[in-house]
Amino acid sequence: MGSIRFLVALSLGLVGLAACGDTDSDSKEGVVDVTLEDFKITLSESSAPVGEVTFALDNKGPSAHEFVVFQTDLAPDDLPTGSTGDVAESEEFAPVDEVEDIEVGASPKLTVDLAAGKYVVICNIPAHYRQGMHAAFTVG
Repeated sequence: MGSIRFLVALSLGLVGLAACGDTDSDSKEGVVDVTLEDFKITLSESSAPVGEVTFALDNKGPSAHEFVVFQTDLAPDDLPTGSTGDVAESEEFAPVDEVEDIEVGASPKLTVDLAAGKYVVICNIPAHYRQGMHAAFTVG
């Protein structure tokens, strides 16, 4: 009787481990890894399905950065800029969401619910956008 209980417990434990394995494999679904560094943004994926997307940010430096998401049909290097080279955010050209002041070595996450369309992600610290810190992203 004791060996049957042991086998049942062992079986349940293995089923539990298998379930954990399934959860781990699904944990990256809807996650886009983002590397920020002078002066580029690298995305692990250039598109995602409609819905919740988590951008897992990693600032490799050597300076602080921002991560800003805009929905736009404009090309990544054609956003409206001000005199300091940053994108001119306004009521007409407002970001979907953003994370400001990401220090070197920091790894924050930004989760946004995105509709179908074209997006541009940028660093909007003065001059960083103009120096190439932007990337296209598509949802659909």
